[in-house]
Amino acid sequence: MKRFFPIIFFTLCISPSSLNAFPGGVIRGLPAPGNNCTGLAFDGKNIWVADHALDELLAVDPRTGKVQKRFKSPGYRPAGLAFDGEQLWNVDVKEKKIYRIGLKDGLVTRTIPAPIDRPRALAFDGRALWVSDDKTRTIHRVDPRDGTTIREVPFPSKSVDGLAFDGRYLWVTDRLADRLFAVHLPTGEVLVTLKSPGPHPTGLGWNGKELISVDYQSDRISIIRRDDKKFLIEEDPRDAWVVFTHQVRNFGPDPLPELDVYLAVPRDLQTQRLLSPPEFEPKPAELLADQWGQKVARFTFKNVAATGVATVRMKVHLVSKTVHWVIYPERVKSLWKIPADVRRRYLVDTLKYDVKNPVIQKAVKEAVGAERNPYWIARKIYRYIHKKMHYEMVGGWDVAPKLLQRGSGSCSEYSYVFISMCRAAGLPARYVGSLVVRKDDASYDDVYHRWVEVYLPPYGWVPVDPSRGDKSTEAERADSFGHLYRDFLITTHGGGGSTLLDWNYNYNQRFTCKGRCKVDVESIAEWSREDPDTRHHKSAAK
Repeated sequence: MKRFFPIIFFTLCISPSSLNAFPGGVIRGLPAPGNNCTGLAFDGKNIWVADHALDELLAVDPRTGKVQKRFKSPGYRPAGLAFDGEQLWNVDVKEKKIYRIGLKDGLVTRTIPAPIDRPRALAFDGRALWVSDDKTRTIHRVDPRDGTTIREVPFPSKSVDGLAFDGRYLWVTDRLADRLFAVHLPTGEVLVTLKSPGPHPTGLGWNGKELISVDYQSDRISIIRRDDKKFLIEEDPRDAWVVFTHQVRNFGPDPLPELDVYLAVPRDLQTQRLLSPPEFEPKPAELLADQWGQKVARFTFKNVAATGVATVRMKVHLVSKTVHWVIYPERVKSLWKIPADVRRRYLVDTLKYDVKNPVIQKAVKEAVGAERNPYWIARKIYRYIHKKMHYEMVGGWDVAPKLLQRGSGSCSEYSYVFISMCRAAGLPARYVGSLVVRKDDASYDDVYHRWVEVYLPPYGWVPVDPSRGDKSTEAERADSFGHLYRDFLITTHGGGGSTLLDWNYNYNQRFTCKGRCKVDVESIAEWSREDPDTRHHKSAAK
């Protein structure tokens, strides 16, 4: 059998102003030829679909949606389809066999046993078949001559319902997550996640340029953009109000002659838009900026007596968005394409990162090796940390080498290790701090969250959340690399050791004590869908 990668044989006329001109956008939709479609493949001319109620394989014209051919399926429960450049392959769930079928007459030219108990999805990579097994939750690379398993890859998520190979990545549909995943076969990692065009994606194919999906629930065939110049997808805006209150209590017995409170001031970002400037109470003494350009409001209090409380308040009205960077590693440029100013500022060492420490240097060698692609440097460090650490809040923020040796840390500590290793590998990295909405629209947060951004040319700063991404499946891990949900009011960007916030984010305080003072700090962020001050007035009026 000759090696073959299908190429596209038809052109779709799409307006440049199409609203779906983004990765995952539907270029064209067609009605499915049946109500129970499972597998899908493209033969260079027609889209082939398997229907397990009709027990048929049907060829559909991709322009008109009209059925051009229809063959009886070799078995009685046809599922995945694939095209090898000459003939179709069809896997049958009930028979547990994979059939090679001629396009002209529907004759079965080869039958091989499926090496698994519950086969479903099917793809061809130019040399071998890939078939999914619902029982063991693995995807098998299979020799098309005799059905021998060559290698196995775990399911990247909860379900595998369709497979397609684009010449570089194995694409997977998940009907439970309503997602399409691009799997990097050497590692099994999910590199790109796209939204499914329908609620129950089953068959998946590749026409040389775009993905093609058939949906079992909507009975639609969709031709989907794999890539586009637009790599940033924004969705699910949330209108919210946040009130952040910070209190410093002096339990005495002696006074605090001077107390300065610092609040990080949020700004417009790709993930958030402030609908009005932040409101402060009391009025700040001044607005400052640290060495990282982070804007900070400073509040000054004099002679805070024993049992005294200093309170500052910030109210923000914003729209936050879920933002997803669609990045293919081969599109990322070299480290030397990173602007010199970014490298100068975000490769520096600090006491917390301790980049030159032998523990960090050894870890980077183990994780990164000779890798020079900035994307893969970040992904390999990300994966390494997940193997070496688990989430645990033990109080305080230790230095990166100690955390790596201990094998546990909080979100801040995961960030320190990740930044330290990235900088040691020559990849600029910084941290981001935020206030978090905790599931419900009306909620409060007193824990907060910190993650990392790495600089990937030409994409710029890309979010990576090492602690949130420490999950059991590849899809869940990918969900925290280049993907940010709308759950945050980002307040802080920093490289570490801020001249105003120190190693804190969201807030900081500095004070002097005349004698003996016991100082307690309490802060809380309250989220709501309405202006809380107006809402409280309404409640009082009732």
